[in-house]
Amino acid sequence: MRVFMSGLFLISLAHAAGAEEISSVYTDLDVEKDCTTFEINEEGGEFANLVCNGYGGYPVLIYQADLRESIHYGFPKAGNQVWESFAAFNSAGPKIEWRVSKDSGRTIPFAAIHRWHVSDDPENAEKQVEVLVVEKVGQIGDQESCAVGLVLASGNPKANETARRIADEQARGFTCGGDERVVVGEPMPTFDRQEN
Repeated sequence: MRVFMSGLFLISLAHAAGAEEISSVYTDLDVEKDCTTFEINEEGGEFANLVCNGYGGYPVLIYQADLRESIHYGFPKAGNQVWESFAAFNSAGPKIEWRVSKDSGRTIPFAAIHRWHVSDDPENAEKQVEVLVVEKVGQIGDQESCAVGLVLASGNPKANETARRIADEQARGFTCGGDERVVVGEPMPTFDRQEN
């Protein structure tokens, strides 16, 4: 009986060791220090495209135009640049929270949570609200990166907790351009997706 119980104990330990663990890691985003510009237009309309250090070899791609940003995390499809951004003037904050899955010795980021500052008044760019954008991280295999959820953070003490729950429950199975993103909080600034 003792041998049998010891065997079960070892099997359960082995199973627990292989169980998925989800946690957060954080990276800084300093455009001046962490990014390289790979395309810029100085004539006519201003825009710049940058690739930045992300987490564990996963890049952060920033497309900037007309005082707005569109950001993708991980590996998007080549030649299929998708613009996802708020209609109002905006900019993303300096810290990214990555939701990562640890399983069998591998750590893979599957979602990114990023705080954005969005103009709340078209006449006054200084008046802003904060929104947490929950993004699916593009993997080398499926190459889908897009917004999964938007959480109004201004005046919401549970915004981070809500964003993590959306990331954990929605990001991995989310179909970019097909599924409807989760929106929490009102009034939420308009957020658009445009595929080229």
